[in-house]
Amino acid sequence: MLLKNREKKTIQLLSLLLSCILLTGCGQADELQTEQEAQNGESTRIVLTTGFAKDELFRIGSSSCYLDEFMIYFTNTQNRYESVYGRQIWEVSENGSSMESRVKENVAAKIAQIKTMNLLAQQYQVELTAEEENQVQLAAAEYFHSLNGAEIESMGVTEELIIRLYREYLIAHKVYAYIIRDINPEISDDEARSVTVDWIFLRSEEEDPAVKSRGEEIIRRLNEGEDFVSLALSYSDDKTITRSFGKGVMESVIEECAFNLAVDEVSPVVKGENGYYIIHCVNTLDRKETDANKEKIITQRKKEAFNQVYGTFVDSQITQLNEELWNNTVMIHNEQVTTSTFFDIYDKYFPAE
Repeated sequence: MLLKNREKKTIQLLSLLLSCILLTGCGQADELQTEQEAQNGESTRIVLTTGFAKDELFRIGSSSCYLDEFMIYFTNTQNRYESVYGRQIWEVSENGSSMESRVKENVAAKIAQIKTMNLLAQQYQVELTAEEENQVQLAAAEYFHSLNGAEIESMGVTEELIIRLYREYLIAHKVYAYIIRDINPEISDDEARSVTVDWIFLRSEEEDPAVKSRGEEIIRRLNEGEDFVSLALSYSDDKTITRSFGKGVMESVIEECAFNLAVDEVSPVVKGENGYYIIHCVNTLDRKETDANKEKIITQRKKEAFNQVYGTFVDSQITQLNEELWNNTVMIHNEQVTTSTFFDIYDKYFPAE
């Protein structure tokens, strides 16, 4: 039997809460990355129930998110958006989904991951040190005392609550660091090497002797001293002449050719999937791009290691949503409620390494 639209929306939200999200940093400036594909409910253990405590918004396993903690995240995120885009941002909608609802769902997903990471902390016996506990107390005091009366009342904040949220956030990051601890940060130049080439591209989906012959004529003119870029501007079907790329980006025949050329060497005519190429090597090791590739490789390895552990664990957790409370939870629109420093203060006491 087909689900009603509201039930489908709930399943999508619950699936979002279970998505594998990578903690890439410590602050509000981080954009939350989630798996947007809604699951069908069969691969995750999802329960719709009304058996919730007062103000209990959702559960993941044995951990719960309550309305007051959700509103701290939600309100800080709201005010950060408004400081950049203005309040008119909430008038924006896409595919029938308002910006408010999208931010609301992303905040819930972020909290859900933090809760899940804290459950993992129990498994890995990850705890805060005495020094970290002291820093949590100081950070919480600073944030709480930055709030005015309207903010405290509207969000339902206490200093003890802020302490708990900062503890959970820090533990989540410690668990992430624990999971990726064995990732080797040393990437060789050869593995990350990026080359810079000029190329002339002659489009041809199939083998075409006439097009290949045209390419060989261009090579003859290059050998006679004509300028590569000038010929590319005249004959190439690709208006982008110069490209830098690392391994695994281009089709294999183009990559193999480019990475085996010496500086200023020109390739023979090479047949690719969509045409013929003539490649001129500008630089065999683009230092800036190579260093950037090293960071990309490390980041990808960390993400894969994290998602393997996190994905397996989260699939074993039952997720429950208080649908009525969720539907009634909205942004606070009050000129006296402008707090947006919850994550900034966390970053101050626990800067990213």
